[in-house]
Amino acid sequence: MFETKSGVFLIAGLGFFALSFLVMGLVPWTIQAGQKEQTVEQLAGAGMLHEFADLAERFPKQFQQHFPDGVTTKSLGEALAMGKNIYVAEACWHCHTQQIRPVSNEDRRWGPVSFAQEYQNILQRPVLFGTRRVGPDLIREGARRSNDWHVAHFYEPRNVVPTSVMPSYRWFFDEEGYPNKRGLAILTYVQWLGSWLDEYPYYYGEGPTPPVEGAVRDAKAGSKP
Repeated sequence: MFETKSGVFLIAGLGFFALSFLVMGLVPWTIQAGQKEQTVEQLAGAGMLHEFADLAERFPKQFQQHFPDGVTTKSLGEALAMGKNIYVAEACWHCHTQQIRPVSNEDRRWGPVSFAQEYQNILQRPVLFGTRRVGPDLIREGARRSNDWHVAHFYEPRNVVPTSVMPSYRWFFDEEGYPNKRGLAILTYVQWLGSWLDEYPYYYGEGPTPPVEGAVRDAKAGSKP
């Protein structure tokens, strides 16, 4: 049997399967084994987002109601964790990938090519690489647009992008049209994406301000670190 053409193809197929399993499965696992993932607390403690502080300024009543601690690393961590869960539950990843690939000038449209280290944290589990883009890739979305833009976009996408096929997410808002806790959380998570870059957003050269010892930084949108 193994001397026939079918036998050769069978052995070759099994061999290539074993090779692909080794290269794509075991080798990456051995490289990453023993490396700890960053927790939400560590991510929040790395620096306060300008956009999170901006939400507290723009929607003080709603922010105080849902995050009574104010602009702190604790409230930021809570918002990030909730926002990630909402992003997954609402299937945002069906239409928006989170990986800039080194092909088709993707880095010119969405920012630097993705690298392995930025996925080594709890907010990137499961990894939302995706397989297609109905909407733009979001891994570099943070601070590319204002909170006001995202509020309008979630409330009624076609008000800001007339050709959008994205559904409206009115349940992210209260009866008066202001973001509720879910809305504040998803806004924070989207604005966090890409904030770990040295230049954030990549074409502005701005970034999250490092935490001040004994206090959370006084962050304002557009301020320099």
